Amino acid sequence: MAQHITVTDYQPQWPEKYREEEALLREILGENCLAVYHIGSTSVPGLAAKPILDIMPVVKSLEAVDAAAKNLEAAGYEYLGEFGIRGRRYLRKGGEERTHQVHIFAWSDEENIRRHLAFRDFLRTHGKEREEYAALKRSLAQQFHYDIDGYCNGKDSFVKRLEQQALTQYDGVWDDLYLAARRVQKGRAVSPFVEAGGVAAAILTASGRVYTGVCIDTACSLGMCAERNAIASMITSGESRIARVVAIQEDGRIALPCGACREAIRQLNPGNEDTQILLDLNDRKTAPLRQLLPDWWGAGRELS
Repeated sequence: MAQHITVTDYQPQWPEKYREEEALLREILGENCLAVYHIGSTSVPGLAAKPILDIMPVVKSLEAVDAAAKNLEAAGYEYLGEFGIRGRRYLRKGGEERTHQVHIFAWSDEENIRRHLAFRDFLRTHGKEREEYAALKRSLAQQFHYDIDGYCNGKDSFVKRLEQQALTQYDGVWDDLYLAARRVQKGRAVSPFVEAGGVAAAILTASGRVYTGVCIDTACSLGMCAERNAIASMITSGESRIARVVAIQEDGRIALPCGACREAIRQLNPGNEDTQILLDLNDRKTAPLRQLLPDWWGAGRELS
């Protein structure tokens, strides 16, 4: 039986369903998984969509994904290889009444990663185009009840036009920082007394340079956070003004800089009160350091 094409109003439970599946995919892909993104129409609040979650893991190695195919199939997925897009691994779940689609890319495949994220972010912030897209999808769903090719062909030109427009406005810096931190993140035993790499961080300076660091934990509490290790490299290079900070826990979730790290960032440069801290990668939530360090004790004492 052909796939039934249904377009429904946005459902508030979609983000939670995504997070459940994200956890499953991260567990199966393991250390090969650098990031996981909620993409497609169900990732855009307020947008009517087919009730199918589109998920995009970004990995170190596609070969390692292929090696995990049986585990993915055991989780209910059909493993379909590239399936028409070079450099992708495509999986789907739910049979004819599909519930999930997974598009896996290697971290170096910037073109495919960026176009998916740009399209999503554009629709999140452009109400007129979002409504136009919803109306088009509803119309096509009525016309092509059981014809997925007809449905996709009907929206192809609209999607491509919006995608090109979205790419001109896309800010991929947060994704670049996140992936830079993930690439250096790896828990390791340095000696019987020292462990490192469970937490990683990346900072972007005002000059546009990126510095990364990992945490160091010692048996006598003389360790250092990942953020301050990245900062040490920055200071060695003669910089102090930080534009953005990303810190990542071992499971890939965003971490907030601890109090000591916030203090270090703030004391380095008066302008660092405006440093943006990433709170949520998928939702693009951020906060300025001043919000995370209110009523700072040294305000007004900085040297000009």
